[in-house]
Amino acid sequence: MPSLNITFTDEELEAVRAAAAAEGKSLKQYVHDLPLREQQRLQFVRYALAWGEERRAEFDEAFPDEAPPARDRRGAEAA
Repeated sequence: MPSLNITFTDEELEAVRAAAAAEGKSLKQYVHDLPLREQQRLQFVRYALAWGEERRAEFDEAFPDEAPPARDRRGAEAA
């Protein structure tokens, strides 16, 4: 199985060890899971942003005084 050597300063390694302990994981398992969790987080954020954009006009219409009007990608106010 492929492996990876990662260099940390003493302070960084201590912080990673503390984070692993806080989650009840071994250092190896914690470091293994980090990029996988980040990938899942990014996927969630992309979905949430798309969901919000799909409903922005509906929100603006329902709550005109609650938020600035929706803007297009260039920053101009939407028509």
